[in-house]
Amino acid sequence: MTTEPENPAPAPQDEAGFLGALLNRLGSVFSRPGFGKRSLSLTAGLVVVVWLSSGIYKVQPDEQGVVLRFGSWIETTNSGLHYHLPSPIDTVLFPKVTQINQLQLGFQAAVASVTGLGTRERQMLTGDENIVEADCAVFWQMKDAGQFLFKVQDPETAVKVDAESALREVIGRTPIQAALSDQRQQIADQTRELLQQLLDTEQAGIVITQVQLQRVDPPTAVIDAFNDVQRARADQERARNEAEAYANDVIPRARGEAGRINQEAQAYGQQVVNLAQGEAKSFQAVYQSYQQSKEVTAWRLYLESMDEVLKKASKVIIDSSGKGVSGVVPYMPLRGDAPTPPASAKGDKP
Repeated sequence: MTTEPENPAPAPQDEAGFLGALLNRLGSVFSRPGFGKRSLSLTAGLVVVVWLSSGIYKVQPDEQGVVLRFGSWIETTNSGLHYHLPSPIDTVLFPKVTQINQLQLGFQAAVASVTGLGTRERQMLTGDENIVEADCAVFWQMKDAGQFLFKVQDPETAVKVDAESALREVIGRTPIQAALSDQRQQIADQTRELLQQLLDTEQAGIVITQVQLQRVDPPTAVIDAFNDVQRARADQERARNEAEAYANDVIPRARGEAGRINQEAQAYGQQVVNLAQGEAKSFQAVYQSYQQSKEVTAWRLYLESMDEVLKKASKVIIDSSGKGVSGVVPYMPLRGDAPTPPASAKGDKP
């Protein structure tokens, strides 16, 4: 059972009846006693002034003014005082443009676990043909309110579609190791730049302030196997680093030892060559002296040889014939290190 409303809305009047009632009311006002032509002119002028002054409007610092002429967007104005043609010719909208809006790209874990759609939406192909699941948050605000309201039918959906497209393209150019480790911020920056280019091409009137890459992980079904691969790669990298450290320790020492031996060999060779050259020059000098005076040179060589042989001898031999040594006085050197006679045994008589 339905009940009628207590205050039913009045039935709409047709346009002719409304204009007729308005003219009758104005006629009753103007037909009052004492209302002359001059008063009518002043009243009409005042009405016109008030009507024209109604076009002055003020835009707040956190707003933009979207001017519509007969419902069609003609311009966008910034904060301050402005003027437009009076209503009903022009109207103005004042959307807030400083508000930061957030868009979460990817379903939450709870929704994904129930429907299974979130997992497929987050799965993306990397540059080395691996699959990862990525979530990101996109922060945006209006840049041009006119474009935002009249160029794009659903701006939030446009941001979401373009953000997913940009993120997929950037991850599609990035290897999985880089996406999971050291290039997450670089991926977020490249996604923001590409997303801004797409929105500018569509004239969406939106500026992207930030893109935060919240999660990049392998698919849940293969995450254990992926972790095993990661550990194996870490062990491989550790073994490689240890081998390189050992090589960096052994090779320089071996090179240093080889350099030292090489330098010693070169020094020894140079020393031997110099000694040989010196002996050869000495022999040539003696040979030249021998050619000039054979007897004197031969006698000098004999004396030098005998001096080298006999200077270490403990005996002195004198030619008693006196040939060539008649002026030599024989003597016996007294040496302090002469051997002492052995001591007599105990009980022996002197």
